[in-house]
Amino acid sequence: MSKSNEPTQRQLRVGENVRHALTQLIQRGDVQDPALDGVVISISEVQMSSDLKIATAFITAFGQKDMQPIVKALATNAKFIRGRVSPVLRDMKHMPAFRFRPDTSFDNFSKID
Repeated sequence: MSKSNEPTQRQLRVGENVRHALTQLIQRGDVQDPALDGVVISISEVQMSSDLKIATAFITAFGQKDMQPIVKALATNAKFIRGRVSPVLRDMKHMPAFRFRPDTSFDNFSKID
């Protein structure tokens, strides 16, 4: 195992699979929450823990200044989301717990400009 904090190829591959499954679920509108009504959500990245038991999804909600209500709504529905993506990610030994964080990389890019 490498001594750096860089993710392994396995973490990257699994993270991308989880990101794809979450994106499909959110685009279908399966998560019913008033805070998410009419909001376009993008998942830019999913980082997996080294044991693949925690998936941290970085989200952006276009046109939203305050991300906290969206993050809170997704966190409230995390168990529901976990159950809905289980069939898609059935080849995983353990279904990860989901955490949602606002993606601040776009803010950083705009500061650079």
